[in-house]
Amino acid sequence: MSNLSGRQLWQPVTLGQMQRVKNWYQAQHGAHPVEHELWEAVLTLWMMGWIGWLPAYAFDAPWAYPLCLLGVLAPQLYVHLRARAHERLRLRCDWLDLVR
Repeated sequence: MSNLSGRQLWQPVTLGQMQRVKNWYQAQHGAHPVEHELWEAVLTLWMMGWIGWLPAYAFDAPWAYPLCLLGVLAPQLYVHLRARAHERLRLRCDWLDLVR
């Protein structure tokens, strides 16, 4: 197991890294169906966050801005939480090397 410092836990997640994790989950779908669906939900929130900015601005809904920001940051937050759980030996995260 690699030593993960707090500085390394919070890093931007690129599109390529998200695609590698998605491919890993698709390959492991039978062994990890709940995690696969959770990653799909994270990607859905990410997409909703990016798409929601324009309607929130156009319809003058400033209350939606934090929700959009949370959606945009969803993959990064998910990876961060999974990395912390992996570091504390609470969850095993086999795909963590794909985003490092």
